Amino acid sequence: MAEVIRMPRMSDTMTEGNIVGWLKEEGEEVEPGETLAEVETDKATMELDSFSEGVLLHIAVKEGTVPINGVIAVIGEKGEDWKTAIAEDEKSNGNGSDNGESQDATPAATPQPKETQEAKNVDIVETPNTAQSDVRIKASPLAKSMAAEAGINLSTVQGSGDNGRIIKRDVEALIDKSGNASAPASTSTAAPAAKEAPAVQPFVFGGTDSHEDVKMSMMRKAIAKNVVANKFTAPHFYLTIEMDMEKAISSRKKMNEISPTKISFNDLVLKAAAVALRKHAVINASWLDESTIRYNQQINIGVAVATPDGLLLPVIRHTDMKSLSQINAEVRSLAGLAKEKKLPPEEMQGSTFMISNLGMFGIEEFTAIVNRPNACSMAVGAIIDKPVVKDGEVVPGKRMKVTLSCDHRVVDGATGAEFLQTFKSVMEDPIRMLV
Repeated sequence: MAEVIRMPRMSDTMTEGNIVGWLKEEGEEVEPGETLAEVETDKATMELDSFSEGVLLHIAVKEGTVPINGVIAVIGEKGEDWKTAIAEDEKSNGNGSDNGESQDATPAATPQPKETQEAKNVDIVETPNTAQSDVRIKASPLAKSMAAEAGINLSTVQGSGDNGRIIKRDVEALIDKSGNASAPASTSTAAPAAKEAPAVQPFVFGGTDSHEDVKMSMMRKAIAKNVVANKFTAPHFYLTIEMDMEKAISSRKKMNEISPTKISFNDLVLKAAAVALRKHAVINASWLDESTIRYNQQINIGVAVATPDGLLLPVIRHTDMKSLSQINAEVRSLAGLAKEKKLPPEEMQGSTFMISNLGMFGIEEFTAIVNRPNACSMAVGAIIDKPVVKDGEVVPGKRMKVTLSCDHRVVDGATGAEFLQTFKSVMEDPIRMLV
């Protein structure tokens, strides 16, 4: 009997999914475990895998947004009537509407995080209107996106993947040859430059208004909703402290002379924060409800990483128990996945504290929004050369400011100040990270 596939709930906050593209076409054979489509959720782009075996009889939504439990496809035996299958399934599922629980009623497919081996993810790309317009080219979604941004015609690219598929490295090679290669993706935890905004046309008196309306991605919608809830639910207050970074700079230089992994200042910040959180448990807390505050035993620091669609927060678990090299490797790995929209939702859950760093952009000081249910978030600025007074003399100094954003329902001013004093003492003498 034909199996009706409905949009599953792929994250705990998801209310709808955006079908980016199908990796199978109508009439193709499907086996259990094969990827059917790519679906953008509010947190990442996921793969929709099939539980069923048969033929993809019908694709209900080629591209676009589908609510949870909405019909997206039908799998069955060749020649089966998919319309009858949908009609019968609608009757048994109460007209297919989402009641908050019914998404599990028809487990025809399940989402899985996108694999790093992009050869599994293949889009069929139509060539332009040329003499070869009837030829279809196999390319991974990432390669297709990169080619579109670089203005590369995929019909001119020789694929090096399985069966001649065009993959990321093929497009990168052409970009390098043309001299248009972009700088390697930053592994810092602060935001890279966002998508270039549409050009603003100069105002002409008497002319028509010029603008471009861009539909928000699922991720941007979720971010907007969460930011509003975080900002206007938790009563914020802010504490800023400045610290001497000369010892941190010299210590980092010595570490990198012997370390196989180049330690960043952000790694030092994460480790120092974890050490301070271990001494100030009230900062490593969560507001649960009007009667309960949770004091977390584990220190799991969320790191703000920007993508073109907005900030994601991969979590470094047990940060206080990890070495600087381990923290560096984990941040690099998770930040890379986040920027490629391949970060599994579970890697963004369970934070107890958040750090956002804009120092690499020269931002001296800013405030971050508390990421509920965390009690606090910390904003890290740039290391600035400035004159300071030492031993009664004005001398050159290197200073950095951090600002702690606190949920006043959980943290008081004195408590936050004590945490910052500990954090400052560790940053100003990094050897304290080891004891």
